[in-house]
Amino acid sequence: MSDESVIAVGKKSKGQDQFQQGQSQQGQSQEKLAKERLAPKKQSPEKQSPDNQFQGLRSPRWAVTAMFILNGSLYGSWAARIPSIKQGFDLSPGDLGLLLLLMSGGAIAAFPVAGGLSDRFGSARVTLSCAMVCCLAVALVGYSPVVAMLCVAVVLFGAGLGAMDVAMNAWAAEVERDYGRSIMSSFHAFFSVGAGIGAGLGAIAAWDEISYGHQFFAFAVMLSPLIWFSSLPQIWQTQKDQGASQKDKAAQEPETKKKGPRLALPRGALLVVALVAFSCAVGEGAMADWSAVFLTSVIQVGEGQAALGYTVFSITMVAMRFVGDRLIIRFGPVNILRFCGGAALIGSSITATASGLFMTYLGLALMGVGYSIVFPLVFSRAANSKQLSPGVAIASVATFSYGGLLLGPPLIGFIAEISSLRFAFGLFVLLALMVVIGSAAFRQSEGPQNEVRQSDGRD
Repeated sequence: MSDESVIAVGKKSKGQDQFQQGQSQQGQSQEKLAKERLAPKKQSPEKQSPDNQFQGLRSPRWAVTAMFILNGSLYGSWAARIPSIKQGFDLSPGDLGLLLLLMSGGAIAAFPVAGGLSDRFGSARVTLSCAMVCCLAVALVGYSPVVAMLCVAVVLFGAGLGAMDVAMNAWAAEVERDYGRSIMSSFHAFFSVGAGIGAGLGAIAAWDEISYGHQFFAFAVMLSPLIWFSSLPQIWQTQKDQGASQKDKAAQEPETKKKGPRLALPRGALLVVALVAFSCAVGEGAMADWSAVFLTSVIQVGEGQAALGYTVFSITMVAMRFVGDRLIIRFGPVNILRFCGGAALIGSSITATASGLFMTYLGLALMGVGYSIVFPLVFSRAANSKQLSPGVAIASVATFSYGGLLLGPPLIGFIAEISSLRFAFGLFVLLALMVVIGSAAFRQSEGPQNEVRQSDGRD
């Protein structure tokens, strides 16, 4: 055999070996791909669904929910026993008004402090600390022997509730941002449930002539396990992980926002958001004090039917808050806010012009629908503001909200004094119109509502 033949045979043999090796490698790679396709896919933490990230009751969502329930329960219990406190200390209407003003003043003074502390130490820690202060303060209110000590206790209680209000809404916004979808409305729904439970138990205690001091102490002890529940190690670990991601995000934020003031008034789009909160707060606060009076003096019904009016308003508000998150995800915050403003506009128009009981009930129900989701959207929008840090932004908006709650009842009384109560209820029409107009400011939200809305609009 010639040398050329040997070389040709060698090349052919070598080529066959390379071909067979390539076929073997290709088969192995195909087998590997098939196994990878059949194997369950592991999601990264960023891609995992909220249900996979937070399973069971030991989750940040339920921790925040527990704090909203506690806050609402303490407030409802206090509100139900105000007549007993008035009678116990023989307070005149003016004295009681000053006492309530002290409570509101303590809350407003605590807003900026709570906002700054939440940004510095974390909203979860501040919330839990404020919850402990509230439980101690309400017991102190119940056992105050003299008016001077009662005033100090009420200021402390108001400051605790106000600071907790800011901190727990900031915590709720953090959890909502981590979920990637709207859940703020459900938190506020549970606040309303807590307030109803607290008021109901307070009414039962008053009916059975139980001392409000014993009731406040017992209620504080009963609610204390919620603080423990919200501070479980699993939740703190999640908060630690969230804090690490928050630090990474903070490094990318503008220097003006990181070193912003601890006390600041809202401006720009956030000012419009604050005015929407103010408009809603005026209406919601006035409903609590004036709806029954309107039914008895204008519609001329009995006290039992009049009391049912505010019940209708409250039930529709709570029910709407429980479905509010799904509506926000489906239609977006701007459209939902316009819907709420429109419902409040129609409801207040019906209420102000109604001559019968059932039409008035219908108007109050629509007003409950209209006011229901405004506050959850306001706090979520404030927490995602580009102008201020979350704690400071929520504190500034909360100041407007409490201002509306304080101003609403006396403003209605003043207008009714110089004209009529029916004419005064016409103010709610203008306030609802402000909500509709101000909805445009929520289009600038960077929060989870818009992210989900832009993706697929589904839950």
